[in-house]
Amino acid sequence: MARVAILGGTFDPIHLGHLAAAQGVLHLTDVEQVVFLPNRQPPHKEGLPVTPAEHRAEMVRLAIADNPRFAFSDLELRRPGPSYTIETVRALAAERPDWEAAFIVGLDSLLQIRTWREWETLLRSIDLFAVTRPGYDLAAAHRLLAELGPRLSARVRLLEIPGVAVASADLRRLAAAGYPLRYLVPDPVARYIAANGLYGRGEADG
Repeated sequence: MARVAILGGTFDPIHLGHLAAAQGVLHLTDVEQVVFLPNRQPPHKEGLPVTPAEHRAEMVRLAIADNPRFAFSDLELRRPGPSYTIETVRALAAERPDWEAAFIVGLDSLLQIRTWREWETLLRSIDLFAVTRPGYDLAAAHRLLAELGPRLSARVRLLEIPGVAVASADLRRLAAAGYPLRYLVPDPVARYIAANGLYGRGEADG
């Protein structure tokens, strides 16, 4: 069984914060590989504009190409409907029985775990690595784990990882205003955004 960590997300666009989180998980845990899993239809963004999946997937491929311990999965892109984590866990178990998988989540997402579909079943099924982002308070996470009780909280590991204080939504707004995304996203991603006219004018100049 290969021990892997799954990093799912919209990746609109993928940025250095995502990559720093993945690298931190490799360093701090026993996983052999981080698998990036772009979703097709994020449930929490229903009705909001999302860049077409083929562009988001290609940006992920470009971003991770130089790291042999990063891998790409199109599992959610091949599945119709919203990308619920519990359904992804079941699909992964069926498609990759050779994987012992954990899921990487942001600390902000962990704090909303009780709003997720079948969240208790999810926590009984798989380990979660909750990674910090700059500006988030671990005290709230510790309170949540205490409320969940020892059985469920044992499946959650908090990881403090130095990161880049950027979010994809902020990058889209910056790009639309003509701000250069260089040093915020990998260079191949910045070039791809510019070449394909994503996010508005002046996306990745400079």
